Order: sequence, then structure tokens, then C-alpha cells
Amino acid sequence: MRNSRTKKMILNAILLGIGLIMHQIFPALGGGVTPDISLVMLFCIMIINRDDYKACLISGIIAGIFAAMTTKFPAGQLPNFVDKIITVNIMYGVMKLIYINPLTAKLGKRGDQIAIITMTFIGTLVSGFAFLSLASVMVGLPVALTKLFIAVVLPATLINVVTSVILFNVIVTSLKRTSFQLN
Repeated sequence: MRNSRTKKMILNAILLGIGLIMHQIFPALGGGVTPDISLVMLFCIMIINRDDYKACLISGIIAGIFAAMTTKFPAGQLPNFVDKIITVNIMYGVMKLIYINPLTAKLGKRGDQIAIITMTFIGTLVSGFAFLSLASVMVGLPVALTKLFIAVVLPATLINVVTSVILFNVIVTSLKRTSFQLN
């Protein structure tokens, strides 16, 4: 049991590190939009640790620290940190709803695909809205929240969904080759 938990903690740390590095090297797209790839990795970690709230929460806190350290938004450190904690808690509930659905259980591996797509889509929207709302209150926004949400969060959501499917499948395939058990 302890050996399995240690393996998952190491895997979580590696995935968070990869997410941090990918977030740093991912190019800014039109209008300076840089999707948060560490958020994608957080959702992958959550699916891998779906029955371990503490592991999910700790991963969310670490993702928040990384996001705060690497934000390009002026004075965006605190909003980035808080938004990840809000997001991980909301998305843990969403994930539980996804996995208690009998259809998801019947789909097996495809259920995980539905989960990563759904969690990334909803989670990026939640994270983006939380960040913009917090930034609006704490430091102010250069334009209206709705304009920024449409211009920044929606494109980032689409990019994150595509990225999440690719990265999740790479992670699952890699873990299978090492005989690491996801559940």
C-alpha cells in the first residue's frame, strides 16, 4: 500500500514539473494568450488520484504555487494561487459526479477520455473565471471581465482540451508500459 502511494506521489511530482516546464515553453498565441498547461496536468493527476482528495488538493496547491511563480499577469500571483485551490475543489466534485455515472463505468478506458475532456473544458472555464474575478477585485483588469473571458479564457479552453487529450493518452500509454496501475 505505502509503495503504491509513494509511486503516485512521485508520479504527481513529475507531472507537475512537466506541466510547469510546458507552461514556460508553450508559446503565447494571438493576443498574448498562453494556455495553462499546468492546469491540464492537474486534471490528469486528479484522474489518476480520483479516490484521494488529499493528493488532488496538494497537487492543486503546488500547481497554484507554480502558476503564481510563473504568471505574466501584473500582480497575478495571489489570484493564480487562489484560483487553483478553487478549481481543484470544484473539479474534484465534478470528477466524482463523472465517475459515479454508470455510463462512465461501463465505458472503461473511454470513460477516462470523457472525464479528461469534461474536466479540462469545465475546469479551464472555472479556473479562468476564478482568476479573472479575483484579479478584478484584487488588482483590477485592463478591460471588462467578460471581454477578457471571451478573448482569453475561451481560446485557452479549446487549446487545453486538445492538449489534455494528447497528454493524458501519452501518460496512460507510458504508465501501461511501466505496468503502473492507475486504479
